[in-house]
Amino acid sequence: MTNGRTVLERFPAGGPRGSWPAEEFARARRQEGQPAEVVMDLASDAFLVIVRVADETPELAVAA
Repeated sequence: MTNGRTVLERFPAGGPRGSWPAEEFARARRQEGQPAEVVMDLASDAFLVIVRVADETPELAVAA
């Protein structure tokens, strides 16, 4: 997990013309109930299929 997200899979950006493997993988995960989305990682020139993770740290309640 990095920056509130979990990377499910990575795909090289130079895929064949007309092929969208990252989008197809993300769509399949969404059909399974995971809120998957595709983002571009410019540093590695790859598409990442991620699921955003909510911050599980409870906020401190201020006593009045």
